[in-house]
Amino acid sequence: MELLFVFVLCLFVSSVLLFLHLLFFKNKHSSFVSGGEEPLPPGGSGWPFVGESLEFLSTGWKGHPEKFIYDRLKKFSSPVFRTHLLGEQVAVFCGANGNKFLFSNENKLVQSWWPSSVDKIFPTSAQTSFKKESIRMRKILTNVLKAEALQLYIGIMDRMARRHFAEKWENKQEVTVFPLTKSYTFLLACKIFISVEDPIHVNRFAEPFNVLVSGLISMPIELPGTQFFRAMKASRFLRKELVSIIKQRKIDLSEGKASPTQDILSHMLLTSDENGGFMHEMDVANKILGLLIGGHDTASSACTFVVKYLSELPRIYQGVYKEQIEIANSKGPGEMLNWDDIQKMKYSWNVACEVLRLSPPLQGAFREAMSDFMYNGFSIPKGWKLYWCSSSTHLNPDVFPDPRKFDPSRFEGDGPAPYTFVPFGGGPRMCPGKEYARLEILVFMHHLVTRFRWDKIVPDEEIVVNPIPIPTKGLPIRLYPR
Repeated sequence: MELLFVFVLCLFVSSVLLFLHLLFFKNKHSSFVSGGEEPLPPGGSGWPFVGESLEFLSTGWKGHPEKFIYDRLKKFSSPVFRTHLLGEQVAVFCGANGNKFLFSNENKLVQSWWPSSVDKIFPTSAQTSFKKESIRMRKILTNVLKAEALQLYIGIMDRMARRHFAEKWENKQEVTVFPLTKSYTFLLACKIFISVEDPIHVNRFAEPFNVLVSGLISMPIELPGTQFFRAMKASRFLRKELVSIIKQRKIDLSEGKASPTQDILSHMLLTSDENGGFMHEMDVANKILGLLIGGHDTASSACTFVVKYLSELPRIYQGVYKEQIEIANSKGPGEMLNWDDIQKMKYSWNVACEVLRLSPPLQGAFREAMSDFMYNGFSIPKGWKLYWCSSSTHLNPDVFPDPRKFDPSRFEGDGPAPYTFVPFGGGPRMCPGKEYARLEILVFMHHLVTRFRWDKIVPDEEIVVNPIPIPTKGLPIRLYPR
């Protein structure tokens, strides 16, 4: 309760300051743009000072972030509505058409946008623009994380999964899943992204990393005791550690002690822009931090909810087990999983996709309007923030009949219609780590079901979304070894 009070107090104070800034330095929009001919989307600004931020956040804290969206869709009968979140005028785009519009107009009408807390935790050096840096990073990640390149990592993932389950799960009657999946995905990300595998070194990163993630989406008030203050302190520590690794990697690359293709860090250090320039060390460190978050926190949530749903649905568990045990029985002693094995895990991936539909780690993301434009008969002013949300299609009965039912068959054949299943975004901004996540989750599922059956210890454990879905008690389970 004390932490909640501090958070609400900080939110209120920052919102008051922001309101004064907006009052004296920014123009306010009415329901119409100048001239009165082009209406803004229907909606409202919520409470004075704080807008609708508290309701937006609280629906997630209560485990139902989609309520904020569907309440307004019903009220305004419009697939786009306006609100006021995180100190910004926001237009929320809903449905497949809204997703398609935002994804297809990346760097044309819209560009990516993050709250100021993220910008402060991940500052960009003055040597390069954010847009150019993002384009270069996407090029690097697309090459490094494409399916063909990732085939080389399957053996590493398999070896590390074997070690993880041997050390953390086997010979235990009960375990708490979420902390274990966080440990697994973080260790894997450290190995594949920066070739750090030593448990002592990884553990040195783990605690400040978790502090950083907790304060990433928070009010940017750097006062002692606040989440943001702790996150900034953690980011400075991690950045310093990463810069040290980067400097040593440069030396190792020049001396032939490191491979240019051994991990993402080497690729980042050796990839130049069109002018022959290379990324600044601090920018590389920030990008690696961002990748660790993307490759760890979302995957740990997905793996946790795989465990949750398989414990609740014995028939689904049995289908996954049947597929995975056939693969396990086809392997020789000590033989590692390979690309062909992954391709055989079709039912398991359909199950994982249904988990991602019902409990997506990414609830949505923000964009910013680069110019004035019209959408669905409404004017969207330049500078407005735009938000797309997965629940507007994932839980829409017109898109997925009986949307609360767990049904992996939705993903058979051609699967869902375009722009309706969006746990990894879509269009030019499709998450380049999608294939990495697929391999990570499937290798985890393979070792999980071929080793154990399990029951949930807390049958009706509550879920909170802040900003990813997390079981409030970490999902404790009772294990039954096979």
